Amino acid sequence: MFTEARRLSSPTGALIAYRHEAALGVPRGILLICHGLIEHSRRYQGFARSMADAGFHVYAHDHRGHGETTSVDAPLGRFAGHGGVHKVVADVRAMRDMAIAEHPHLPVVLFGHSMGGLIALNAATMHPDAFKAVAIWNSNFNPGLAGRLAQGVLAVERMLKGSDVPSAILPRATFDAWARAIRGRRTPFDWLSRDAAEVDKYANDPLCRFDASISMWSDVLALTFRGRSAAMLSRLPRDLPFHLVGGSEDPATRGGRDILWLEEHLRESGFTDVSTRIYEDMRHETLNEIGRERAITDFKSWCDQVIGNVARPLETLS
Repeated sequence: MFTEARRLSSPTGALIAYRHEAALGVPRGILLICHGLIEHSRRYQGFARSMADAGFHVYAHDHRGHGETTSVDAPLGRFAGHGGVHKVVADVRAMRDMAIAEHPHLPVVLFGHSMGGLIALNAATMHPDAFKAVAIWNSNFNPGLAGRLAQGVLAVERMLKGSDVPSAILPRATFDAWARAIRGRRTPFDWLSRDAAEVDKYANDPLCRFDASISMWSDVLALTFRGRSAAMLSRLPRDLPFHLVGGSEDPATRGGRDILWLEEHLRESGFTDVSTRIYEDMRHETLNEIGRERAITDFKSWCDQVIGNVARPLETLS
């Protein structure tokens, strides 16, 4: 059951907390979920149940520095003391390998929301034969000059304060700025969703109430620029299906414009199977938004298509 936290010992040294929802009926595939920054896997229970109804074994884990995952080098708010990018991706690979061992020969669809989308694309490029398709929802791979300036600010903060303390600047430039973009906001978290009940759940969730460290912010930006780079994208087969989703009122992706940027970037890089949806009026958390049922139905339809249409043999995925 998804409500039960299980444990996996990762080769990185982390004891990964994960959740599993078993497929109903004849299993058709595996869905591996990567959650966003300052949240955790349990928040994906509704999505997991819906996808299990569609025949997917669903796995979602807490990334390093999040939720109930533990590691000596990854307290809450930090991926790792060193090599955080590689370790957070290696944990995704460990989850994928465990799922394949449990359900041999089923295709694996990799799903990532926000920061999870950054991790998902990096995982796909570092393990190009591991996933049958990749879904990236509400992720910003186009921070532009502001992203480069943020890296410089973090470098200065690291010199002055060290890497394991919260950044004083990045939350103001991101979360606080996104909150201010919502007119008539009720809470500082209204940028996440128009659904007040879902916003309140987030606001009152103790596992969503911590600060990301300077090192974690640095790793997130490294994932952003690394995953979209020509060198990394060149490792992927050009027929790998992508499913991109955004919201027209999401301040974290400039109203979905950064999702459209990623679509164009992937197409310019030669990818031939890119599906993109920008949902009107939705904010950052599509899966917790008013109208999420439509987005999940669309995702199920896309999964139906890619499982039937991708020509690469399953033997390369086992």
